[in-house]
Amino acid sequence: MPKELDVAKRAKVIEWLKTEVLDQVSRLFKALWEGSNARISDSLASLIMSSYILGRRLGISFRDMDDLLVEKLKKHKKEGHQLEDWYQDISALEDHMRKR
Repeated sequence: MPKELDVAKRAKVIEWLKTEVLDQVSRLFKALWEGSNARISDSLASLIMSSYILGRRLGISFRDMDDLLVEKLKKHKKEGHQLEDWYQDISALEDHMRKR
């Protein structure tokens, strides 16, 4: 494949993935409105998947994404994020990520 076509294809895939992220956010909001746990879970899983793949297409490995997420969790925990103070969600997710 000529380099120009490859660059165009890569750019098109990135644009498509960006629309996928937006579409999954929209689907999530609709599922929340309807109160469908199955659709909420499906939308969240699709949003996470699309985000990881978009990151990969932008040059960020899955492992780097995981590491960045753990670092962000540590930072929020250290800064006393409300979700940590109220529910310990930050610690729970950090623990989950470390056990993977």
